[in-house]
Order: sequence, then structure tokens, then C-alpha cells
Amino acid sequence: MVSLKNWQDSIADLQKLGIEIPKFDVNKLKENGKNNPVWLHFGGGNLYRGFHAEIAQRLANQGELTSGVVVCETFDNEVVDQAYQAYNNDILEVVMHEDGTLDKRLIAATADSFYCNPQNEASFSQVARYFENPALQFTTFTITEKGYSLKDPNGNFFSVVTSDIENGPEKAQHTMSIVVSLLYKRFLAGELPIAMVSTDNFAQNGKRFQESVLTIAREWKNKGYVSEAFIVYLENEERVSFPWSMIDRITPNPSQAVQKLLEADGFSDMDIIHTQKRTNIAPFANTEVVHYLVIEDHFPNGRPALEKADVILTNRKTVDKADTMKVTTCLNPLHTALAVTGCLLDYTSISAEMHDEDLVSLIKEIGYYEGLPVVENPEIIDPKQFIDEVINRRLPNPNIPDTPQRIASDTSQKVAIRFGETIKKYVAKDKDASQLTFIPVAIAAWLRYLMAVDDNGESFQPSPDPLLEDLQQQLTDIELGVQDSQKVHEAVMPILANETIFGSNLYEAGIGEKIEKIFTEMLTGTGAVRKTLHHYVTEFGGK
Repeated sequence: MVSLKNWQDSIADLQKLGIEIPKFDVNKLKENGKNNPVWLHFGGGNLYRGFHAEIAQRLANQGELTSGVVVCETFDNEVVDQAYQAYNNDILEVVMHEDGTLDKRLIAATADSFYCNPQNEASFSQVARYFENPALQFTTFTITEKGYSLKDPNGNFFSVVTSDIENGPEKAQHTMSIVVSLLYKRFLAGELPIAMVSTDNFAQNGKRFQESVLTIAREWKNKGYVSEAFIVYLENEERVSFPWSMIDRITPNPSQAVQKLLEADGFSDMDIIHTQKRTNIAPFANTEVVHYLVIEDHFPNGRPALEKADVILTNRKTVDKADTMKVTTCLNPLHTALAVTGCLLDYTSISAEMHDEDLVSLIKEIGYYEGLPVVENPEIIDPKQFIDEVINRRLPNPNIPDTPQRIASDTSQKVAIRFGETIKKYVAKDKDASQLTFIPVAIAAWLRYLMAVDDNGESFQPSPDPLLEDLQQQLTDIELGVQDSQKVHEAVMPILANETIFGSNLYEAGIGEKIEKIFTEMLTGTGAVRKTLHHYVTEFGGK
């Protein structure tokens, strides 16, 4: 049996299994990282383990990174204890090809890991020392979009943020407050330069990150905890930069199928870990072949040669174009369309949906025929090739255990970007978006999804969404068989006219009534979603 915990004693066995092992002095890299890291990463979840850690290893293999990455987890202490420290911070990466083959790689570029919270005094003090060290060049973040949020939908600070503002830097609890507290340590150590790189998957992430940091810092300044000079330091991007980025690699929760394959190879310690905070993680990380990381090249304290690990370094404008291309046209809107329709049609796998001709036609229409004509080419990635890759390689990959139920989470927070931006571009170009058909079909399907009744008339549990209760309340009087157009209008009008949800009033955009019509067609009875979808892709597709 082979143990990840003691893999350096089994290198010959690993090589026989075709597992790629590190090409550097692992112990030296880890020692350097523990003493003088140049790279800290916040968020120890699957995206780091299946992407950033690989980037670090590729650099280390080339001698471009000589100190390992230090991982700082601010949400779930069990992740550090059970998935990192228990395995010497090493990871077995499993890259899943479309044809079923697996590339396996022993990732040993993580030097150390900490639960970074002031309540954990020893760990927090060590991370603070890293921030006080001039050697630190940059930090990366994968804490999800919610990790940067400070306020509720009504514009009020979350209670934890309010407490942080009152209690000051030494008692911070929210991730953003913890980060500002650490930046204050770096400021006091001599206003040392650093790049704070959000690699979370949302538009203009660096801007949002900077705004959250400055909000906390200014509140602390008002309370007398920090000086005006600290604010000036944070606002000076030649001292503290917040580069924008675009990231794209599907790194789903650990797969039981992958676990079984690894155990069949002879690994003894591959059990999937389920923490009390509902984090799903494992000694291994399964991910797809295709990946993109585009970062604004603004690192005031220098950086490793990230481009040698296929990271694309460019300017802010190009990063924004690449991200806009992905989230408004080439991937995210296709994902959301598959998610809501997939739930209605009882699918539990994204890859299985890609065998459904109607669903494939739907996303092709949204991507190729409605999105591509109005998206700006970022030049560094070709939009048409990106969609080709998504539809022909990535979404059909049966080895990626992704589900429409996962993708459907928080849809109300996503549609303004995934569909709303394309709608606004048609309004700007043609005065309205009335020529659109398939984005309206997807939005109508989302309304139908909110009813929590599938196409067979069976109830299901919608995925978590902060507006779910309010939206369902709005649709209370709508049920299968309702054909009263006025009743439908009264129910959905407040939703479709909500500029916060869609980025514009869809009636003013010229598609509100069209969505109402399609939604009504999906209400005629069981099987109506399939019938309506088939009708539109057959009658209006490819035009």
C-alpha cells in the first residue's frame, strides 16, 4: 500500500503507477517557504488544490519558485487539520481527461498551512510575521465571491463586520477584516509593497477586493484604530496593488469514483473529508484538463515568472475583456441555462445533459448566435474557440462530477452578468433586445424552476439562493395549468422589471413580454418544459 503521508518513502512505487513526482528538493522548498515565503494563498479549498498548487509546482520544477506557498484558511479550521497538516501539506492531483484517462501528479509545493484567525493566536501571529517580512511578494485568494461581501441586500453591514469595526484589527473575524489587519502589520513594518490578487470567479474581482479592504480600513480610521497614513498606503497601488484576474478551471468536490480508482492503485488514505462546516475535501483534488488564469501584471514587490506556468500576464483592460467574454458569453450563461433546465428535466449531471439535443441546441444558440455577435474579443483568447472547447470538450466530460443543482445555486445573484450584460449590449446596439429568443427561454426556465416543480409535476428542492424565498412568494399564485396571461404578468412583472436582478428592466429592454409568453407555455402541464424547449430550438434555432 502507498500512503500520501509518507510518499517520499515510496517514490519507485509512485513512478510505477505513472504518478508524476516533484522535480525539486521538496524539503528545501518547504523550509524556504516556512521561513521566507514569497507567495501566500488564502482559501485552502479545492480550487487552490487543483490549480494554484499545480502552478506553484510547475514553477518549482523549473527553478522559478524556490520557496513553497503558505496556505491561510480563514473559514474552516478542519480543512487545515485534516486535509493539509495530516498529509504534510501535500496533495495528489488528478486531472480528468474526456476519454476517461487520468493524469496523476504528486503536488508538494505547499510549504505550510494555517487557520488564520486572531482567535488562533499562534497561527495568526505566524501569518502576521509573514506580512511583516519584505520577502513576501504577493497573496492569492480563492474565498468565493461571498468572502468579499460586507453588507446584506439592504445595504447594512453584516453583524460580524459591525463587530469587527467596533473591536478593531486585533479582534477581526470576517475574512476581509483579517486581511486588513494583516495589511496593517505590513504597513507598520515599513509600508512594504505587496500585490493582493483575487483569483475568485467574478467580474472585476480586484476592484471589489480593494473596495472592501478600504471600507474596513476607513471605518477603523474613523474609530481611531488606524491612521490616515495607512489609508494612503492602501490607496497607493505602487505599494498595495489589487490586480484583476480571470480564472477558469472546473474543480468540483472530490469524486468517490476517483477515490476508488486511487484505492485500486494501492493508496491507503484517500477518504473524502466532510467537515462540520460542510466543506467537502480530500487528500486528492480532481480537476479538468483545460484551465485559464489571466492576471493583471501589477506586482509592486516583484513576482515569480508566472508566465512559465501558463499564467497569462497582461493589462487590466485585457483581463476585463477576457473575464467579460467568459462570464457573459462563452461559459457562465451556458452553465446557468443547463442548470435550471437540467433541474426541471431531472438531470443530476452536467455531462449527461450534453447528450440531450434540445439542451445542447439551447446553449449553442445562447453562446454562438446571441452572445458572440456582441462580445468583445480580448485577443489573448479567441471567444469562438473558447465556446468550442466548452461545448465539445469540457461540459461533456463524464469524469467531471458536476451537477446542475450545484450550478443553480445563487442564480438570482448571477443573471445580471450571465444574461443581463448581453441584453444591455443589444439595447445599446439595436435600441432593444427583442431579437433575442434563447436568453428569454433560459430566463423563462428559471422562473419555472423557482416554482420547485419539475417537468413531471414532482416537487424538488431548489438550490440555495438569497432571494429564493422572496421570489417564490411572488410566484405563489402560479401553478401548472395556469393560462391566465394577466395573472402571469402580475406575478412575474416585479421580477422581470427588477434592475437589481437583471441589470435592467426587461420590459424596457423589449423582452419582458416574450419571457412571459414562454413561461406561460411552460405552465400548460407536465411535459410542457420539454415541449416548449423543443419547439423553440426547432423552430427558431440556427437563424
